[in-house]
Amino acid sequence: MGVARGTLFLLGKVPPPNSTDALAAALYDELRAMAAVYLSKEPDGHTLQPTALVNEALLRILGQEKGTASHEGNAWANREQFLGVAAICMRRVLVDHARSRTRDKRGGGALRVSLHDAMAVAYSDGVDVLDLDEALSEFAQSFPRQTKVVELRSFAGLELEHIGEVVGISLAQVKRDWVFARAWLKSRLDRASASPTKDKAVTPAPPRES
Repeated sequence: MGVARGTLFLLGKVPPPNSTDALAAALYDELRAMAAVYLSKEPDGHTLQPTALVNEALLRILGQEKGTASHEGNAWANREQFLGVAAICMRRVLVDHARSRTRDKRGGGALRVSLHDAMAVAYSDGVDVLDLDEALSEFAQSFPRQTKVVELRSFAGLELEHIGEVVGISLAQVKRDWVFARAWLKSRLDRASASPTKDKAVTPAPPRES
C-alpha cells in the first residue's frame, strides 16, 4: 500500500490542494483511520464515532466553527504549522469529549486512547484521555519539544521519521525524545493512578541532544 496523498502533501512531496475543501478531502481518510485507532480502546456503548471525531477535528483545523477557529484565515505558513495545529486539535476534541462524558452520568466510562509504539511499555487497557492531557500539560512546562513529539505521534499518527522532518530534528533525537517522553508520562500516570494525592513521580533524565 502506498503512502496516502494527504501524508505526501504534509511531507512536501506533492503540491498542496488549492482550497480548504480539497485539503479536507485529501486528509479525510487518513484522519478517519487515526480516529478509529484512537477509539478502539473505548468501552462498549461509547458515544464518539470515528467520523464524528474527524468532522469535529476538521472544523477546528480549518477554522470553520465560530469560536473554535484554530488559525486565523484558514492558512498555514508551512506544513509544520499545519501538523502542529492538527495534532493539537485532535487532542482537544478527545479531551473535550472526555470531559463531557465525565459530566454526563450516562457516559458509561472514561474515554481511552493508546500511547502506541512497539519500543515502549504498552498500556494494556489504554490511557484515560483526561489523565493523559493533565500529564502532557505538566510535561510541556519543562519539555515543549518532547511534548510536540508526543502530540504528533499519539494525536496526529505520524511515524517517527516523519516527526523528525516536521520538528526539524534527527531521527535519532526523535527516538530519544519519544522514549524519554513515554517513560516520563508512564511514571506520572502510574503515580497518579496509585495515589489519590498524586505525589510527585520519579522523573526520568532528559535525553541528550544531538
